[in-house]
Amino acid sequence: MEIRHLRYFVTVAQERNFTRAAEKLHIAQPPLSRQIQQLEEELGIVLLDRDSRPLRLTEAGRLLYEHAAQVLERFDDLRTMMKRFREAERPRFVIGFVASTIYAALPNLIRRFRAETPGLDVSLVEMVSLEQIAALKDGRIDVGFGRIRLDDPAVRRDVLREERLVVALPLSHALLEREGPLSFTELAGEPLILYPRVPRPSYADQVISIFRDRGLEPNIAHEARELQTAIGLVAAEVGICIVPTSVQRLRRDDVVYRELVEQTITSPIIMSRRVNDRSPELAVMSRVIIEAYREWGWKIPEGLDT
Repeated sequence: MEIRHLRYFVTVAQERNFTRAAEKLHIAQPPLSRQIQQLEEELGIVLLDRDSRPLRLTEAGRLLYEHAAQVLERFDDLRTMMKRFREAERPRFVIGFVASTIYAALPNLIRRFRAETPGLDVSLVEMVSLEQIAALKDGRIDVGFGRIRLDDPAVRRDVLREERLVVALPLSHALLEREGPLSFTELAGEPLILYPRVPRPSYADQVISIFRDRGLEPNIAHEARELQTAIGLVAAEVGICIVPTSVQRLRRDDVVYRELVEQTITSPIIMSRRVNDRSPELAVMSRVIIEAYREWGWKIPEGLDT
């Protein structure tokens, strides 16, 4: 007698019909009937009155049903307990990321990292750069991918790549009447949408600094909570938004992206981790990034593998 025999029998007893029981068990009806017959032969007793419609349990069948249902319930509980134990034993690796990095190379890198660490429970948490620093120090994340250069003696930063910026404009904007890139001087008078609104400092402050470094005062029209909202506000003609070039993958029919004259202006993608954290998982992450960058022909960040 096996667990499957008990499960088959209990299902037939509950459905009181072989056809319905077979459908519930996702097997054909003839094999199910044979399994019940084999169970009866092994026990040496009839469990079902097959002449009645619907099927009826014999006295022996009722006794077996009561005990089999309890056995199956305890077996399912045991399987659930073991699954939870296995998951609790499985090492966990938490990645913090800012929204804009998800449009760059990060998804590809994470897929490669997962493939290299099949026994690792990898989870992602969206948080701005400032939140990542606190989360690293508290042990809530193991690595962070952000945009802002924040100094903290407990956190190591590696600039993975400098990403050029573009401007997102609504489809009907007057600046789109001519071809070619736009300058910050042209954009300074336009209503500007910043993100994220909180916490600060953030990418929003980086954009403000770009204007002010050129003696320009941005015309801030709205501060959005997140990137997707900011792009939606652009589509609604609330203003324009300065975004990393990879955000162009967030395609909308009512938003146009234009390059900037000042192509040397970039936003970094920074990998942050705890100082002196030599975990094997971080070593794999660094190796994955190096191998991917080499494959893509990108410049490999100095010291990433140390």
